[in-house]
Amino acid sequence: MGCCASKSESSKKNSFLLQTLDGHETGVNCMALSEDGSVLATGSEDKTARLWSAKTSPCECIGILRGHEEYLNCILIEDCFCLTGSADKTVRKWDVSTCECVLIMRGHTSVIYRMICTGDFIFTSSYDRTARCWDFDNGECIRVFRGHKRGVYPLIFIPGDDEGADDIDNYDGSKDLLLTGSADFTARSWNFETGQCLKVFKGHTGAITCMSTDTMGRVLFTGSTDYSIRSWDLLKGEQLKLFAGHQGSVICMQVINKILYSGSSDHTGRAWVTEFGDCTRVYKGHKHTVSVIKMKDGLVLTGCGDAVARLYTGKSGSLVREFKGHDGAINALQIVEGRLFTGSYDGAVKVWDITGINDDTAFGKEDEEKKKSKENSDKIEQISKIDQNQNGIANGQGNKIMIE
Repeated sequence: MGCCASKSESSKKNSFLLQTLDGHETGVNCMALSEDGSVLATGSEDKTARLWSAKTSPCECIGILRGHEEYLNCILIEDCFCLTGSADKTVRKWDVSTCECVLIMRGHTSVIYRMICTGDFIFTSSYDRTARCWDFDNGECIRVFRGHKRGVYPLIFIPGDDEGADDIDNYDGSKDLLLTGSADFTARSWNFETGQCLKVFKGHTGAITCMSTDTMGRVLFTGSTDYSIRSWDLLKGEQLKLFAGHQGSVICMQVINKILYSGSSDHTGRAWVTEFGDCTRVYKGHKHTVSVIKMKDGLVLTGCGDAVARLYTGKSGSLVREFKGHDGAINALQIVEGRLFTGSYDGAVKVWDITGINDDTAFGKEDEEKKKSKENSDKIEQISKIDQNQNGIANGQGNKIMIE
C-alpha cells in the first residue's frame, strides 16, 4: 500500500474543517465511494488515483494507483476493484487490496470522459464520438455505440424490467438501454444487445453536459450549454417540458423524488418540479460556476468554482454553512456519515463537519420525509445506473469540454 501525508487541522477561521488530505500533486478531478462508504477514491491531474479510509478519524491514504500516462477524468469502486478512466484513452482496473493494475482496456481513440459500471459491464464515453461497453471480468470491448457527431459526455444505463414487457416492445425489443449525451446537441438511446440507436432526442442548441432520469426510468432529463434543461419521453423520443431560468450553461443535476436540482455557470443552483418544469428554489451566494450539486437528508450541498462548498436547506433555499479553505475550484464532493469530502483543483481533499445544523436538518436524524427521499434516491440508483462523475465540466481554472 502507498502512503501519503495527512494532517488534522484546527482552524479558527473555519471551525467546520476537520482534516486536509494531502498527496495529490495537482488538481482532483473526480471522487467515488465504495458501497459501504468506507473507502474514498480520488482521481487527479497528476495521473494517479488514491484510496482513503473514509470512516476513520483521522482519514488516511491507504493506497496509490500509478500507471496512467495522462490525467484522470472518472473513477469508480466496484466490489474489490477500482476503475479509472483517463485522457490516455484507457480504462484501468485495479485490485483495491494490492493497488495493482489487473486490466487495461484499450480501444477509445481520444480522452475518456465518463464511466459507469453495472457489475457485469463497464460503459465509457469519449471525445472520440463513441461510447463503449466492456466486460468487467476480462476487459474485452463488447460493443461500440456509434452515431454521435461530436464527443460523448454523460451516460446512463437502464436495465430492462420484465414486468414492463409491453413497454419493452416500444424499445424495439431491447431489454436494456444505454443513454448518451453529446456535444452534438443531442442525446441518444441505444439497444444494449445490438448497439443500434433507438431514439435521437433533438431540441437543445448546445452541448448536453449532464443527464438523469425519473424513478421509473421512463423520463430522461438533459442539461445543456444552451442554458436549458429538458425532459423527454424515453419511449417516444419526444420532448415533454422545457426548464427555463438558468442564465448560463447547466453543468450538473440530480433528481430526488419529483424535484430536480441543477447547478450552472450562472453562479446559481436551482430546484425544479420535474412534472411541470417550474423553478421553486434558487440557491444563491456562489461567485462562480456551480460544478457539483447533491441533495442529502433535506439539505442541498454545492461545490463551486470560487473554491467554496456551500450547504443550503432544501425547502427554503437558505444558506446554512460555507466551507472555505480550498485555493481552487471544487470539482467533486462526497458525503459519509456527517462528513463532507471535497476535491479541488488545488490538489487537496478536505474533510468537513456537516452535523448538528439543527434538529430538523441534522445529518443522521432522518424523519419520515427524509427517509422517503433517500428511498426514492436509492430507487433511481437501482433502476438507472447514472454516471456519478457528472461534475467538473467547467471549473475555475480551465475547461475540459472539447468541442470538435
